[in-house]
Amino acid sequence: MPDVKGFLSDKEAEKLQELFLNVYHLGNILEIGTYCGKSAFNFAKVAERKNRIVYTVDHHTGSEEHQLGEEYHDEKLFDERLNKFNTLPEFLNNLIFSKMGKCIVPIIAKSEKASKIFEEKIALLFIDGGHSLETAINDYECWKNKICSGGLLVIHDVFPNPQDGGRPPFEIYSLAKESKEFKDHGIYETLGMLEKI
Repeated sequence: MPDVKGFLSDKEAEKLQELFLNVYHLGNILEIGTYCGKSAFNFAKVAERKNRIVYTVDHHTGSEEHQLGEEYHDEKLFDERLNKFNTLPEFLNNLIFSKMGKCIVPIIAKSEKASKIFEEKIALLFIDGGHSLETAINDYECWKNKICSGGLLVIHDVFPNPQDGGRPPFEIYSLAKESKEFKDHGIYETLGMLEKI
């Protein structure tokens, strides 16, 4: 399939597949923050082989940094009909083109609302949603208890040095690391990796 818009490096994509392969026997995977589907399709390559599901949670109207005038705004994803940022049409087109609909289940909702109705324990939780502190902490708090024992919490855009990037993903990585609920597996590129105890 053609290149999918997103912010995941090739090395990070490979690492995420490796991590999923390590825990797929525990269950399915859920990601918060889907954008146009780059990480979802990456995970789906494993899910398809291992008969697993990739759940994607996103309201598809963009995070704070995707809005008009912000650093990561993409004018091609601005929906004139709705007068707002909208990644859903591109994500659905990519989903149809990829032919991976059988192993990707989109949940189109805000993270907190989705967490209240999602009951399944998951093997890997990938947090790559909004980068405001409130949003990042909310994603962490709402979903961390849905990870099964031995499962993984992986957070994208974790930058220990404040000069390299925004702090909220690093803040929730630090919260998890300092808690008694997770064992730290370090940082790979910008992926903070932890195991649920």
